[in-house]
Amino acid sequence: MTLILNRSEVASVLTMKDCMAVVEQAFRELSEGTAVLPLRTAITPPGGLSLYMPAYLKQMGALACKVVTVYKDNPSKHNLPTTIGKVLLQDPETGNVICIMDGGYLTAVRTGAASGVATQYLARKQDGQVAGIFGAGVQAKMQLWALAEARNLSKAMVFDLSEEAVTRFIAEMGPKLDLEILRAVTPGEMMKADIIVTATSSANPVFDGNLVKEGAHINGIGSHTPNARELDTAIVKRSKFIGDSYEACFKEAGDIMIPVNAGEIPKEHFHAELGELITGKKPGRTNDNEITLFKSNGLAIQDAATARLVYERALAAGIGLNVEI
Repeated sequence: MTLILNRSEVASVLTMKDCMAVVEQAFRELSEGTAVLPLRTAITPPGGLSLYMPAYLKQMGALACKVVTVYKDNPSKHNLPTTIGKVLLQDPETGNVICIMDGGYLTAVRTGAASGVATQYLARKQDGQVAGIFGAGVQAKMQLWALAEARNLSKAMVFDLSEEAVTRFIAEMGPKLDLEILRAVTPGEMMKADIIVTATSSANPVFDGNLVKEGAHINGIGSHTPNARELDTAIVKRSKFIGDSYEACFKEAGDIMIPVNAGEIPKEHFHAELGELITGKKPGRTNDNEITLFKSNGLAIQDAATARLVYERALAAGIGLNVEI
């Protein structure tokens, strides 16, 4: 039998705190060599993009493949979202697909969770810090949720070109997190923040890296192609640079690829992978004046770990539809 879980069922059993715990373990396995993480495979049928993201975590017993498609004409032609994702979870002992679940909400939470784990290891330890979120969409909401799990925040600021999106963001996330959230009118206001997140669709830097204060931590989330970046050369130069994956950063992340290719920083500016901090192979923050930066590209190990967690929680809750295929 195969368990089918829709978006609302996935959301009902997946919390940020629990997701951060399994994502941290996934990065630990990647660093310790017990994870299998092939490169994502892309196919381009007419009018769209289809991505296949497999991973296996030996210690966690998580074997899965996420299928993500991007079809720009879906909303107008088929009344479907532009981006659709499903995760197939397998039994590593038999290879049987034991669960098929919606991947949209799962992807949003696991992406936030990676930033939450990075924040735990890299942001200053003090309570009462201020978060600054660039972007006000679904991923921006997950990012703030993760920061609130990682640190005891005093308040948050949010900047987005859409006032309507900011209004919705504040109305939803303020009560959810019991946190004061203020609208920033300019990117410059966000430079007061102790922890900054970029979760936008911009292909160009969203703030002046020279204005970031000492001791800040930054999570770069939105850009994920070689020719796009949310972070300028100034802040990359000023920061201790940590990525989710060295390979992914130098194949997909314009934030570091652009300044490296321009000769503005050496490849060696890449300090460590997140898993190397978790396992203690390399140091993270070493003082309160240091600026730290985590670049997230999104790895299939995050999907596999989270899918396994969702499946176990769904079984315990008795939810979903069992079908024989």
